[in-house]
Amino acid sequence: MEKSADDQLCEAAAAGDCTRIATLLSSGADPTYFDASGMTPLMHAALHDHAAASSILLSAGAPWNALSPSKLSAGDLAMEHGHQEAFDVLLNAGIQAELVLGSVARAERKGEGDGSSYLEERVSFSEDKVMDSESKAVMMDWERPLMEAHARAVCGGGGGGRVLNVGFGMGLVDEAIQRYGPVEHTIVEAHPDVYERMLRCGWGEKENVKIVFGRWQDVLPQLESYDGIFFDTYGEYYEDLRQFHQHLPKLLKPDGIYSYFNGLCGDNAFFHVVYCQLVALELGNLGYSTQFIPLPVKDCLAEEVWEGVRRKYWQLDTYYLPVCQPSGDSE
Repeated sequence: MEKSADDQLCEAAAAGDCTRIATLLSSGADPTYFDASGMTPLMHAALHDHAAASSILLSAGAPWNALSPSKLSAGDLAMEHGHQEAFDVLLNAGIQAELVLGSVARAERKGEGDGSSYLEERVSFSEDKVMDSESKAVMMDWERPLMEAHARAVCGGGGGGRVLNVGFGMGLVDEAIQRYGPVEHTIVEAHPDVYERMLRCGWGEKENVKIVFGRWQDVLPQLESYDGIFFDTYGEYYEDLRQFHQHLPKLLKPDGIYSYFNGLCGDNAFFHVVYCQLVALELGNLGYSTQFIPLPVKDCLAEEVWEGVRRKYWQLDTYYLPVCQPSGDSE
C-alpha cells in the first residue's frame, strides 16, 4: 500500500530531500501533519539537522511551536541533538512569529488569568510558598538562590545606591537587597494581602525602605530613577513586561542595572530560549544590552517541592538570569 503524501513528506523531511519536499507540498501535502509517532515533517527535519528542509517547511506554514506527545517541539529536538544549523533556523522563525503574533505568550497568559482578577482574590502564605486562590504558586522558596543572584546583580555587587523592586511576593529578593545596604529601597506591591503582610513583618518601619502600594502601571508617577531595578509580578505576562520596559529609559539611571524574573515559558526549553532572545532583541531596540547568566536549579526542584501546587511553572534544569544595562548606543 502506497504511503500518503503526508507520510511521504515526513520521510522527505527526515532525508533532507528539498526537491521532494517542494514537489509534495505543491501537490497538496500538509506541512502541519502529525504522523503515527506524533511527529511533524518539521520535527523530522530538525531531528536530522536539515536546515534547508526546515526553512522550506516553515515557509509552507509548518508550525514552529507544535509539540510531540512527549511535549517536544522541533526546536527542542534540534537542541537536544546539538544540531546548530536547524536550531538557528527554528530560533529565528520562533522569534519572528512571536514578534508578530505572540501566540505562545497569549496561550500562557490565558492560562494564568489577568492581573486584575488575581488582585481581587485572597492569597495564602506558608513557610515555603505564597499561593493564589486556585492553588497556583505566586512565589516559592526554591527561588531563594535565584533572588539572591538577582539582588547581587541589581545592586551592582557592592550595594549602595537606589534600588526599585516591582513585586514583593515572599520578600526573597527584598531581603537579599537589604543585605547590600541600599541608600533607598523602593518596593511596589499591588496585592492587598501581600501589602498587609509586609506591614505586619515590619517592612514599613525600615528607614531605607519606601513601600508604594498599587499596580506599577498606576503608580509610575510616584517612581523616580534608580541605580538598580528588579521586576517580578504575578498575574501578568509578556505584554506587561514589554510595557514596563518602555519606561526603563526614565526609571533606570544611565549607568544602572536592570533584571527581571525570567520565567517565560519555563516548562519548555526551546520556547524559553525564543523568549530570552526576544526580550534581548526588544531591549536592544530600547538601547539596552542583555546577558544571560546560567544558574543550575535542578537540585532545587525535587518532586516534593511541588506538593499541593497546581502547576509546575518551572521545569528546566537551568535558569538564565538576565542582566541588562544601557548599551551606550541609544541617543
